[in-house]
Amino acid sequence: MVEAAASLSASLSLTDNGVTIASATGTSLIHTITAGAPGLHEVIITATDASGIATSSFNYYVLDANASEAFAPDGTLDGLNRLSASSVILQLRAPGKSHVFVIGSFNDWKISEDYIMTPTPDGQAFWLQIDDLSAEETYTYQYLVDGQITIADPYSELVLDPFNDQFIPSATFPSLPSYPNDEASGIVSVFQTTPAEFSWTDTAFEKPANEALVVYELLLRDFIGRQDYSTLLDTLDYLEKLGINAIEFMPVNEFEGNISWGYNPSFHMALDKYYGSPEFFKTLVDEAHARGIAIILDVVFNHAFSQSPLAQLYWDSQGSKPAADNPWLNVEPTHPFNVGYDFNHESNYTKTFVKQVMKFWLEEYHIDGFRFDLSKGFTQVNNLNDVGAWSAYDASRIAILKDYADFMWAISDDSYVILEHLGANNEEKELAEYGMMLWGNMNHDYNEASMGYSSNLSWIDYSNRSWSVPHVMGYMESHDEERLMYKNLQFGNAEGNYSVKNLNTALARQELVSAFFYTVPGPKMLWQFGELGYEFSINQCESGGINNNCRLDRKPIRWDYFQDSERRRLYEVTSALIHFKTDYPVTNTTDYSLDVGGTNKRIHLNHGDFNTVVLGNFGVTASSIVPNFQSTGMWYDYLSGDSLMVTDVTAAIALAPGGYHLYTSKKLTLETEIPNSSEDLLLPLSEIRIFPNPSADTAQLSFTLQKNTAVQIQLYTANGALIQTLVQHSLVSGTHIIPLKKQVVPGLYFIQMTTPEGQITKKWVVNE
Repeated sequence: MVEAAASLSASLSLTDNGVTIASATGTSLIHTITAGAPGLHEVIITATDASGIATSSFNYYVLDANASEAFAPDGTLDGLNRLSASSVILQLRAPGKSHVFVIGSFNDWKISEDYIMTPTPDGQAFWLQIDDLSAEETYTYQYLVDGQITIADPYSELVLDPFNDQFIPSATFPSLPSYPNDEASGIVSVFQTTPAEFSWTDTAFEKPANEALVVYELLLRDFIGRQDYSTLLDTLDYLEKLGINAIEFMPVNEFEGNISWGYNPSFHMALDKYYGSPEFFKTLVDEAHARGIAIILDVVFNHAFSQSPLAQLYWDSQGSKPAADNPWLNVEPTHPFNVGYDFNHESNYTKTFVKQVMKFWLEEYHIDGFRFDLSKGFTQVNNLNDVGAWSAYDASRIAILKDYADFMWAISDDSYVILEHLGANNEEKELAEYGMMLWGNMNHDYNEASMGYSSNLSWIDYSNRSWSVPHVMGYMESHDEERLMYKNLQFGNAEGNYSVKNLNTALARQELVSAFFYTVPGPKMLWQFGELGYEFSINQCESGGINNNCRLDRKPIRWDYFQDSERRRLYEVTSALIHFKTDYPVTNTTDYSLDVGGTNKRIHLNHGDFNTVVLGNFGVTASSIVPNFQSTGMWYDYLSGDSLMVTDVTAAIALAPGGYHLYTSKKLTLETEIPNSSEDLLLPLSEIRIFPNPSADTAQLSFTLQKNTAVQIQLYTANGALIQTLVQHSLVSGTHIIPLKKQVVPGLYFIQMTTPEGQITKKWVVNE
């Protein structure tokens, strides 16, 4: 029925494709239109009076009951298929829908008979070949489904958002296409028939082995100020020096809004523009590969959000949830902790979608693997209110994950499959031994250890889980966990003058746990800025307060940490430990043992004639530990460069609170010298510093005694010749400052400090 109203009395007429079908005189006309011949119809309403003529129009389309049905040419995929510089095929998977139009810049955003899509005979999809396109043109389009639903292409490689794109700087995404404001509403898809070819140079790149991975997880938004790929490109030097061999990006596919962790996906195959253009991202991947660094994407296939065309195409608007006939999404989630709208991974529609998306990222962007967010949610076993049952062994979920892994490995046989699973050990064991790596959340245990409390680190050990392969992706911190340094400073243990709440002590404790982290066989992951002792709570608000609702807020970007000598030392120690893991096969040996319960902890690694012993005192009082060296002879402290002649492998070694050693049976050379620590770990001394160091004129030696004791301080040349005894008498507890005058030629010197409890040696560099 058509109702027309005029403000003044007039002659009113109604035409359908130029044929008058109704008329009236007055201020209104009401008429029921009988659908005409198949095809597009233009209805025009005309009002005429003495002052002139006014018109209004609309279109409707009558389907041809005898319209042809046909499958698209062999090889046609859902989404955009480029045929030539002037032709493409679009295909939309939409079972149960009656008709689909393509509207876009190539047809002035108008419904046209030439742009109605051909249904496939099985009723599963619609497709359309579009010709006479230009290679120089950028096109935008949407699908109009059943005359009521307007969506962008679910398989879009690039989309335009009328609300959020305006906040993307041109430096981040140069020449971003303009949104068709006068023609469309909602998100639109973008394509070119012949996009610029990227010149890859990474053909020689070899992915690090699973067991050798050291992954740096980062959220671009909170890592660099300009939060884009081109800026991160300049930061690769920092990451390369740190020694990591993989970067894992939190989700970078198109998500709702701009400011997000990215776990609210809307278009799984489109790169989110807020971080940069496809060209910038490819450049970053290529350069990372040139440095031996793999790129891993955190992908979200557990759920989609409401902007996704997969949700909008079959949507229950009254219930605000997917409709019962949605081919991809469950009406209700099947498991706890679900967010957004839950994918049904037993549906072939979902499996086809996920595989096509994965193939695109692997091939188009040369991605090296995926971390599957909430992989334990890939189940249709309904345990919505039972976390224990959800986490139990699930054969159907295992089959789904194996199927996805097999698909990936058929494309790239060494691509990484990393699961955020955190499920039953027997299920994780099966997945691990199939070739996947699984997140091993060790945040609680390592944080208890760093704070100085009872802990057991053995669950990071794959053999302790009865796995036959080292596929525990262990981590002390991730985007989901509280920062170790925050809890050290807030809740650290203390005894006497030793307190983990002291900043420098807390940083030294990070060295300690790192020594017992990177040396454990198997892949490892660290969270951004952990190597500098990032101390802002995961729940810190942008305004500064601590609140659980602030978990997803922006966090301070602290590159200034790198200029702080104590944090810089932690960076250098972390770098040395990472290089130890990636450079020496002993850290991937199968002949090892961990004794990591209690206060004193030990690790033994054996690989041919290269053996390692890691010792640490995780308590807050001094203790001694039996090292159980594998042999007598000379052993070398990897981090300090000191040597130790071992004549009795069971002779106890004294350790201050937080003290540790990493001994190797062969002498190794660090790539860079580790700066002096302000927290020396041999009682009764603490807070020992030489500053400035290096120095060009004079320097000061500062140290704190925890009790009255005899002290001898001597200055030696690099060759071991004694130059001067600076102190040789008893000193009282407290802080002491000893001036160091330049009475020597430029070069390297050693200052040796001896107390009844032991001996400490510090390096002093004198410049010109």
